[in-house]
Amino acid sequence: MAGKIIKQEKAGSFRKRFVAGFKRQWVLHLMLLPMVIFLLIYSYYPMSGILIAFERYNPRLGFFRSPWIGLDNFEYIFKMPNTGQILYNTVSISLMKMLFGLIVPIVFAVLLDLVKHSGYKRSIQTLIYIPYFLSWIVLSGILIDILSPSTGIVNQILGFFGIEPIFFLGNEKLFPGVLIVSDVWKGFGYGTVVYLAAITSIDMELYDAAKIDGANRMKQVRYVTLPGIMPIIVLMATLSLGNILNAGFDQILNLYNPTVMKTGDIIDTFVYRIGLQNNQYGIASAMGLFKSVVSFAFISMGYTLAYKFADYRVF
Repeated sequence: MAGKIIKQEKAGSFRKRFVAGFKRQWVLHLMLLPMVIFLLIYSYYPMSGILIAFERYNPRLGFFRSPWIGLDNFEYIFKMPNTGQILYNTVSISLMKMLFGLIVPIVFAVLLDLVKHSGYKRSIQTLIYIPYFLSWIVLSGILIDILSPSTGIVNQILGFFGIEPIFFLGNEKLFPGVLIVSDVWKGFGYGTVVYLAAITSIDMELYDAAKIDGANRMKQVRYVTLPGIMPIIVLMATLSLGNILNAGFDQILNLYNPTVMKTGDIIDTFVYRIGLQNNQYGIASAMGLFKSVVSFAFISMGYTLAYKFADYRVF
């Protein structure tokens, strides 16, 4: 009886605090309302389409009249002979993109911070930041021209050293490397700006103290700069875990071809072919749902690890 009374008192206290807080911040809640409505309409309402993953979907019958087949679509995709290769391609490409997409901006930001000429530093920042704003349609056209085995500048340089032309976009062994390098090239400018901003927030007195202790440039980077930006590194790494199965649909769709399908086909391109080109909506939805569940699990694990090992929480 006493426990029940205590629970009721706690519930009443929580209700009072909630109402009081809402009254104080009702303007902020009102400002948030349009985005909540937008999120409900464009993010949560479309999730009703998850039903397709458990149906033999027929567009004429709709969601609620199509035959219900349970987990048959999931069983089908995991019995397909190329499913293992598709999952391997997706995970390996995305992991390499995440790894180098984290390391390269950090290294470049640290090196750029050592540049003392402000005009030179700003010019470099602008140049490396430009590709981030270009779509993969534009960048794919540029890459196709640069890597062309007949007229591409890369093969012309290789030919100058007596090396035979290489078909980078037609070689299944080289194609994943092209994807990783081009993705890092496109995105590392943004990451560099983020880490440079984090570096500027470090207290300069820490660098002065390190100099007094006899630390050279490299030791200052090791014992002051890197620990100072570690929360941002943890945050960026944690957020990237949610993309563990996002290997870059728009990039690969614009660059791949049947000759590199074995090493370049990923979950998103598989869903595109099966769902939109072959009209097998149930199978495509099942694969998409599987991808979403795994991504959610990884990002949840990432937040847990970030809090446990770096004492960092987004909320």
